[in-house]
Amino acid sequence: MTTIAKETLAPVLNVESQGYYIFIIVFLLASAVVVPIFQRYKVSSVLGFLLIGVLFGPDVMGRAADVWPVLDAFDVIRSHTVHQLAELGVVFLLFSIGLELTFERLKSMRRLVFGLGALQVLLSSVALTAMFLLLGQPVVASIALGMAIALSSTAVVIPVLADRKALKTTSGRSVFAVLLAQDLAVAPIMITVVMLAGGAATVNGGGGLSGLLTLIPALIGIGALVVLGRWLLRPLFNTVAFSRSRELFMAACLLCVLVAGQISVMAGLSMGLGAFVAGVLLAETEYRREIEMMVDPFKGLLLGLFFVTVGARLEIGAVLENPVLVLGLAAGLILVKAAVIYPIARYFGLNNRSAIETAAVLGPAGEFAFVIIDEAIGHKVMSADIGQSVILAAIISLFCIPFLAAIAGKLAKAVTPETKTPVAPEIISEKTSVLVVGFGRVGELVTDMLKLHGIDYTVIDINPQVTQRARGLGIETWYGDASNPEFLLSVGLERVRAVVVTASNPAFTDQVVKTVRGLREDVHIIARARDASHAQRLYQMGATDAVPETIEASLQLAENTLIDLGVPMGLVLASVHERRDVFRKMFGIRKPTSEVRKDRSLDALAIAEQKAVENKADAAT
Repeated sequence: MTTIAKETLAPVLNVESQGYYIFIIVFLLASAVVVPIFQRYKVSSVLGFLLIGVLFGPDVMGRAADVWPVLDAFDVIRSHTVHQLAELGVVFLLFSIGLELTFERLKSMRRLVFGLGALQVLLSSVALTAMFLLLGQPVVASIALGMAIALSSTAVVIPVLADRKALKTTSGRSVFAVLLAQDLAVAPIMITVVMLAGGAATVNGGGGLSGLLTLIPALIGIGALVVLGRWLLRPLFNTVAFSRSRELFMAACLLCVLVAGQISVMAGLSMGLGAFVAGVLLAETEYRREIEMMVDPFKGLLLGLFFVTVGARLEIGAVLENPVLVLGLAAGLILVKAAVIYPIARYFGLNNRSAIETAAVLGPAGEFAFVIIDEAIGHKVMSADIGQSVILAAIISLFCIPFLAAIAGKLAKAVTPETKTPVAPEIISEKTSVLVVGFGRVGELVTDMLKLHGIDYTVIDINPQVTQRARGLGIETWYGDASNPEFLLSVGLERVRAVVVTASNPAFTDQVVKTVRGLREDVHIIARARDASHAQRLYQMGATDAVPETIEASLQLAENTLIDLGVPMGLVLASVHERRDVFRKMFGIRKPTSEVRKDRSLDALAIAEQKAVENKADAAT
């Protein structure tokens, strides 16, 4: 038994396994301590992860291990296993980007995405290819490097713009459109790298059509993903949604990402591309918002791990060995891209200030440069030496993004005064004035009245059958938990005027009202209440108006009875509103001014009708 126990525990007790555990502990500790410090001082958390990676790298922790051998455990950060796990961060990032690519969004941004963005990728690739040719690199290697460096960093640029509250500005929307085009260009670039490898093999005596033949299984794989995704993804999430289990829903999300990625790998492409296609297919479903919430924690943590591994690749010693080449490449790629982007941005209607800011943040390289260059090195498209030098330059350029954004902002203000004329479309294409929580009989009647008066609305429901029915009626509907603050923000709570809660479950209604009021103090909340005591509780939680079922049903019955008995309608309506006012006073709620004016008009109507009745009686006499 002792021998068996030792053999069983051996993998856990060896140095490499201990290194994995130590690295995970330190990584989580850094995520919980170091990154919040960066965020507190308004520095991108991505740079925090990159810095952590530099500390774990060979020039800091590696040299310290020569003195303290126990630090050899951190060498696992450069192991193949950790890199494979870290690359899942890119996979989840691409999946999340795919979830954002709805047809409506692409349609509203098509001019900037397929105009400004596509032209930026094309011209930047050409200009950077020319730069590498001038540096003496072969044609095939220059093309691969030019395409790789032409892309910018979605993972760094978006948080930097968010920290500077610039996402909703003209430059912010334009940057988002360009990044969207770059994300779409990743797949063709990866395929082109494989074809360049086939072309290089031909030059070296390989098969003549090997580059073209590599495209055939790739196209078959993408086609299979699209067909299988359209047939299977919605039924899969329908089945899981009926279980009402968040654990199973999360498992379905992870299954979708990993299976799509694996099919893509089997077709000779990257896992990220398969995940991207799966995200695009799910973007049109009612489960999109809930899936985003489930995937986001994995994406954030694994992407942080990815940047730690990227930072660990920054070998300070290698930079110091050839600082002119590395630092020159970093400065060169930023200047070349900025010089290309600025005139294109001006051509597409951006003012001088927005064009400067757009060119500055998109000038540095992106995270996909590492993936593409590694792929190119693996396929022998370029030498490892030049590839590693360009990767070092790309990493240095990533560190420059926050500083470039700050400098560009000051320079733009000095050169051109700020203008408020919007040029680019909104990032979020969905526009709505009212969120309707629940689409049962009550919710459907509410939406009918909103539609009758031309008010835009969005429906939220946790029942997959209900969301499918609403979508079948052409209503914008999202599956998800409306009591979750992150979900409410994802469906646009920050821009709506009112939230109507029509759910029949009092506990759920309470939670939704409490959550909405906690997120926004100025939004109108109209909630369905079970009875008078429930309505009073909702008012205390911050509801603008609570409608008790029992009281309203009683008032409606009384109103119909009195009218049928011949009491003038004006008097009936006035008495009903008077009684409703009594209940509001019981709840300690002051009647809104609009309702007071309405009651006054009803009182006038009642008096007029009463006089008409008296006049008819006098005439009859």
